[in-house]
Amino acid sequence: MKIKFFMVLFLAASTVGFSQKQGIKTAQKALKSGKVDVAKEALKAAEGQLGAADDKMKAQFYFLKGQAYTTVGGNTSIENFKISADSYNKTLEIEKKSGKAKFTEKASTALNALRNALIQSAVEDQNAKDYAKAAEKLFLGYKTNKKDTLYLYYAASNAVNGKNYDVALKYYEELKSLNFSGAQPEFIATDKKTGEVKNFSTKAERDLLVKAGEYIVPKNRMSASKKGEIAKNVALIYISQGKDDDAIKAMEDAKKENPNDASLMQAEADIFYRLGNLEKYKSLMQEIVSNDPTNPDLYYNLGVSATKLGDEEKALEYYEKALELKPEYGSAQINIAAIILGKEAKIVEEMNGLGTSSQDYKRYDVLKNKRNDIYKSAVPYLEGALKSNPENVEAIRTLMNIFYQLDDPRADEFNKKLKALEQK
Repeated sequence: MKIKFFMVLFLAASTVGFSQKQGIKTAQKALKSGKVDVAKEALKAAEGQLGAADDKMKAQFYFLKGQAYTTVGGNTSIENFKISADSYNKTLEIEKKSGKAKFTEKASTALNALRNALIQSAVEDQNAKDYAKAAEKLFLGYKTNKKDTLYLYYAASNAVNGKNYDVALKYYEELKSLNFSGAQPEFIATDKKTGEVKNFSTKAERDLLVKAGEYIVPKNRMSASKKGEIAKNVALIYISQGKDDDAIKAMEDAKKENPNDASLMQAEADIFYRLGNLEKYKSLMQEIVSNDPTNPDLYYNLGVSATKLGDEEKALEYYEKALELKPEYGSAQINIAAIILGKEAKIVEEMNGLGTSSQDYKRYDVLKNKRNDIYKSAVPYLEGALKSNPENVEAIRTLMNIFYQLDDPRADEFNKKLKALEQK
């Protein structure tokens, strides 16, 4: 009985080995002839008996499976991507463990090609505003090589854009656990002719142009950390979910790790702004400004918060400071003009309430002159805004209306500009 028993086991093992080899061989031939469906069926048949196979056969099986499920004929099924990527990774894992690397190089090359196709497909989804698909594919791109943490960051961003906040939080939490900053090395130099600072994709490219004399002052630096943006997005997600306390805690936790990070301080200020706590927002912004007193954007933001708080004089002061630091700051010029023109409302209201007495006519003339002075003081800021953005329709329309009120012949010129832009 013992002899018969061992013979049965031996025969069964031989049958299994033959079936596996036949399935793999059939799949290999089918793939060479482009018969993907035949290959998949052969691999499915062999997979059930894979447990008894040796490492060499397992590595070949998963390599062929990766090939069979690789994107074919424009099929960008996320499931195919997953199966193929998992299969190639299993090939690499098996051969690394066994010390034999027959398929390692081919599997690595195929995995990289698959990852590139996956990311390209994600970009197409993102451009088509199919953010859910883009997020899923970018996340898979990260899973195929966890060193590519930027893919995880972009996956989270797409999940936010698609309003899939639970998924975005999951991705952001993983980024935080990885201590992800997103800071990348930048290789910059100054154009010798224009004085413009350019960021080059590689150090070699930058150095070559510096050597040629086209660029000067080469510098290496790191791009800004994305931790502040991530903390801000996490907090904003909590706000959208009505979890204000969680939002504030998320920001406080982020600041404990990076107490002097200006981007985090800005993000915290933005959180309080969104929560409607403008006093706290203003206080934080003033602290940020004290740490970076030559940043025009900070003064602009302070101007916005001062306007919301009803302190227009302070807002004008901040906007003027922004213009002092950045004379072509169009948004600051527009906001100054808006504050100036806002003073017109009370004057017009009083003008409309006047009667027909001689005293009322005199008062009307006084008010009209005040209104015209307001118009004249707003004009330079609107014209300044047009220098930085010549196609600002609202600025053009406002100037046209002002010039008509002032009987200024330039009104017709701006009328023509406005019509030309509206016809585009």
